Amino acid sequence: MGETKDFLLEIGTEEMPSAPLLKAVAQYKKLIVSGLDEAGLAHGEARIISTPRRLSAYVKDVALATEEINEVMRGPKCEIAFDAEGNPTKAALGFARKAGMDASELTRRVDDDGHEYVFAQRIIPSVSAIKILSELSERIIPAIDWPRSQRWGSTHERFVRPIRWICALLGTEVVPVTYADVISSNTTQGHRVLGSGTHVVDESSHYEQVLEAAYVLSAERRRSVILDGIARIEEERPGFHVDTPQKVLDEVINLTEWPSVLVGTFDEEFLKVPHEIITESMLSNQRYFPIYDANGELTREFVIVSNGNPACSQQVIDGNERVVRARLDDAKFFFEEDLKHSLDEFTGELSDVVFQEKLGTVLQKVERIEKIAAFLAQADSENDDTVVEHAHRAAHLSKADLVSQAVVEFTSQQGVMGGYYAKAAGESPDVADAIREHYRPRFAGDELPSGPIGRYVAAADKLDTICGLFAIDEPPTGSSDPYAVRRAAIGVIALLRTMPNVRLKDCIRYALDLYTEQGLQFDTVKVQREVEAYFLGRLVTIARDEKISQEAIDAVAHINVIDPEEFLRRTRALDDARIEDPENFENLAIAYNRASKLGDISLGTDVNESILTASEQALLDACKEGEKNVQDALTDNDFRSATRALGKLRKPIDKFFDDVLVMDDDTTVRGNRLRLLNRFTQVFEHVADIGALSRKK
Repeated sequence: MGETKDFLLEIGTEEMPSAPLLKAVAQYKKLIVSGLDEAGLAHGEARIISTPRRLSAYVKDVALATEEINEVMRGPKCEIAFDAEGNPTKAALGFARKAGMDASELTRRVDDDGHEYVFAQRIIPSVSAIKILSELSERIIPAIDWPRSQRWGSTHERFVRPIRWICALLGTEVVPVTYADVISSNTTQGHRVLGSGTHVVDESSHYEQVLEAAYVLSAERRRSVILDGIARIEEERPGFHVDTPQKVLDEVINLTEWPSVLVGTFDEEFLKVPHEIITESMLSNQRYFPIYDANGELTREFVIVSNGNPACSQQVIDGNERVVRARLDDAKFFFEEDLKHSLDEFTGELSDVVFQEKLGTVLQKVERIEKIAAFLAQADSENDDTVVEHAHRAAHLSKADLVSQAVVEFTSQQGVMGGYYAKAAGESPDVADAIREHYRPRFAGDELPSGPIGRYVAAADKLDTICGLFAIDEPPTGSSDPYAVRRAAIGVIALLRTMPNVRLKDCIRYALDLYTEQGLQFDTVKVQREVEAYFLGRLVTIARDEKISQEAIDAVAHINVIDPEEFLRRTRALDDARIEDPENFENLAIAYNRASKLGDISLGTDVNESILTASEQALLDACKEGEKNVQDALTDNDFRSATRALGKLRKPIDKFFDDVLVMDDDTTVRGNRLRLLNRFTQVFEHVADIGALSRKK
């Protein structure tokens, strides 16, 4: 590669929104790199520099021109390329078309092997980098995809915010770029307050120095400044912790160009308000970071990231404190007003809130959840009346806070506020905790509710949603899951893994029956089967994520076990047994497949022992022993022992097939042997379809 220079394309705008800007950064780099590569212009590393007012691509070591290409392609022999009159044949025409030229442009010459061929010679001239970069820039700017874009001025071009300047340089030379009546130059804009006005970029490699002199830092530098400031605040307050959720931190970084980290305070009276709505107000509305003390308690202090003049820090703090005081006044008012009403009152108001058009109101959903939660509590707690009563009560109050003023204002605190209101009303602690936590787990790996009451209500809520949507034939699709059924199913699985006495199929049937009682009409058997299959699909995915082999998963899935803990323990036990003794289980799987194909289940499993040979008798004895051992192991939920019991059948079945002709001419003997094979396969039916271990080989 010859001489190179660095390339800069800065798109200067009005302040851009944070989240779309983050996505645009990734797009911009891909567009720049792919555009340079497609144009054949050699280049070095590409880097994107972004602030609220600019989106810049900085590419190192860009060649000043593409290389000239002299391409020679050999075609068919001349005797094939031309007919007797010298006219080009189809072979010559096809070769010329492939080379992008007319057949008349082909040349003839003798190659090294002594034969005459036709050749296509194509020269692609060198193109200057300025020309390529100019055209590429004008293509890239409109190619960036924004969730929303706008027009301004008198042109039809669009961008996320009005473009105010374009700085485009290759080294010291301005790359001509025009977009929406804005013409490129070698100038940029500094910080609105600290470095306002135009700043000349004399050379592309000096760009970041020019920005810094104009009080503008890159996103990486801004992140470092903010985190260093927060670390300093924590050091000054031993044991204290500043809460910096990643999403809010990223947004704050994209709201500043020259950040300074400050500390404000609010009135102590607001600490009497649930800290969740205080912190949500600060984080979501104002992008302040709350500070917690060494005991994890919220303090009166909070972190402000300013984009203003550091010399005016006290004024910035005062202004933000006035803003947060107004916000927290609202939160305090909502909380105190809600406490004037009982949760039972709020629950009654749910009759006016629609859950889903075909599935009724939220109050109807609550009535179903009450029954499902009690059903789960009865099964899991072995009919402990207190547990059942608390599960029913927690379910009854679980959605009450949806109509409270605090949750209408701070929607993400549903459940949390209900827990506070239940505690204030004197409900039992496990009921209050269950209300607070019943939306858990919200995603895979999230915490489960801390107590059994909360787990019953959480599972009931999710089961009701899943069964209802399948009942009205609106299950999730590959592109649509508006009611988060996938997350709900994963949540139910996680919850039921803590309830060994609960049977998922029974729960599904019970939940569907409640919809039938409500008057919803659907094919219960069909929907039951579909919901079971959906849960089985989720379990298969979870088992894969837990690194269980696909063969072991298939073997258990084929017998339609869907109780989560049982499914995963069975697959793990089978996989472990197969790993410990691979040859034994591979041969057993082959024998099982052979036996299941030969067997005729219509004949039954009653074997006439009086006509058995020694090998047949040995197999029957092994089956009897296997049946007992498997039954005992399954009764104790000891799936490893059940799997080992199956492994012991390998030798007698192999011996049987070695010594015995199953399809004997004597129909009595043949039928008896087929019934023996039925007996053999029957031993496996409650453990796994062992044949799956060999089907993918």
